[in-house]
Amino acid sequence: MPFDYKHDSTDDLAIENGDFVVIDSTKQHQSLLIRLKKGELRQYPKTGVGVDEFLLNESPGDVDLEIRRQFEADGQVVRGTDVRFDDQQKLVITIDAYYK
Repeated sequence: MPFDYKHDSTDDLAIENGDFVVIDSTKQHQSLLIRLKKGELRQYPKTGVGVDEFLLNESPGDVDLEIRRQFEADGQVVRGTDVRFDDQQKLVITIDAYYK
């Protein structure tokens, strides 16, 4: 289980009692992988799903496969993914994955 500094809803570092907050960062890492576009991480230019770009593609169904690839490359075991739109046409991504 990886630990990292917690980010708040605006992607700033969370601070409590004058110190950084450390949490299990699995969900935080997963969220970042889904939002990052390829090339945004200078040290790892092939890392990232870039989910918003997939939605503009002609084949948005490939996003499921790309999520699985990126998570496995990050050292996670993926048991299942579900990418769909809800009743308000909002994208809902559910992933069952964990670090080895």
